[in-house]
Amino acid sequence: MVDQKYVDQYREEGYVLVPSLLSKDEAADLRRECHDLAERLSRKANMDATWGAARAAVMAAADTKVLHCHNVQFYSAAFTRLLSDPRFTDLAAAFLGTPNVQLHHTKMFIKPPEKGSPFPMHQDAPFFPHDKHSMMAAIFHFDDAPLEKGCVRVVPGSHKLGMLEHDGEGSWHLPFEKYPIESATPMPAKAGDVLFFNYLTIHGSGINTSNEARTTILVQVRDPEDPPTIQTHESRGQGMMLAGVDPNADPRGVS
Repeated sequence: MVDQKYVDQYREEGYVLVPSLLSKDEAADLRRECHDLAERLSRKANMDATWGAARAAVMAAADTKVLHCHNVQFYSAAFTRLLSDPRFTDLAAAFLGTPNVQLHHTKMFIKPPEKGSPFPMHQDAPFFPHDKHSMMAAIFHFDDAPLEKGCVRVVPGSHKLGMLEHDGEGSWHLPFEKYPIESATPMPAKAGDVLFFNYLTIHGSGINTSNEARTTILVQVRDPEDPPTIQTHESRGQGMMLAGVDPNADPRGVS
């Protein structure tokens, strides 16, 4: 049973931090999976996903970086199991207001010690807009994320503003002078905590200045009856049902 206070906060403020969804041991195991994956992939490709906007801003030194990987469930079965874990999907369904939870995409982020890149304040909506704005993110924390690690920051209630005009192209962000990272509400988290937020909620994060990495996985989910406004940001795992069914399933789309 999902605590109604979480649902009420999500709807009113556009985010909710759920503590201890995973145990410390589970978080530690998944942290290891992330770092092992990063080590394997970094031998083959540059994994830095620092936004150009972050490098251009005063807040980011030129040598900051953040390791990143899409579609983690295709690299380790541990992540596939996580995506369909009822502890997660029950909350996602409650926040979406439907028993049907559909995957949009996943991303791993590792902010290295002392130089983990920031993310300017932004909404996710411009990257992959949907008609009904059901899209939601869940950030799983696999190690502690205090302020000095560049934890996520949010602007409570900003999901009610609708889609805002962003600067940039590709890495869209809100104007630095109007939405500085320091003015947003920090969301320090412990290993095992999960931060849920609507894709219209303004959010960002600072630089990791600590001596430890910050390790997370972001999972974007939606109501399958909320169609994309434009076909963009498509990925291999998109459309996978994590809970319930797809009422619009079309057998012609199955190979």
